[in-house]
Amino acid sequence: MSKVLVITTSLRARSNTDLLAERLIAGAKDAGHEVERISLKGKEIKFCTGCMACQKTRKCVLQDDAVPIAEQVKNADTLVFVTPIYYYEMSGQMKTLLDRMNPLYPAEYRFRRVYLLSCAADDDAQTPERAVNGLQGWIDCFPKAELGGVLFCGGIDGPGAAADRAEALEQAYGFGKALR
Repeated sequence: MSKVLVITTSLRARSNTDLLAERLIAGAKDAGHEVERISLKGKEIKFCTGCMACQKTRKCVLQDDAVPIAEQVKNADTLVFVTPIYYYEMSGQMKTLLDRMNPLYPAEYRFRRVYLLSCAADDDAQTPERAVNGLQGWIDCFPKAELGGVLFCGGIDGPGAAADRAEALEQAYGFGKALR
């Protein structure tokens, strides 16, 4: 099976997306995948300065937590990004991390499939569209990779509310179990 890297991007303790990610991870493990999780909580991730030195050196000139995360991303078969939807978009820390993955563009990366799990108080099916489009733009820069799937769990409002949403937790488990 695949080496799956799950990156959770909410900075809230016991966030709804963390609760959903736990179920996704359980499903992925039950399907036989090797799963590693990285949380962006407590991580220092600086903004990309656009210097483009990484395109020659394949290393970022900034020294922070994005550097080892990029190495883990490079060596995973499957990526799962987990984000709350803020103002109809992915979290700012997720976007900052994606920008810092620029050293991977010229590198030999292993990932082939990228998935997105998102959560929001709004339950309209169109709520995650901009986040999906933003992630697709990142994926498009990696010709060997593709968007493998998206799960949106809407109508989950308030800290920890996902714990009481059996249907959403089951969907997250199934999403994890179906990862390729």
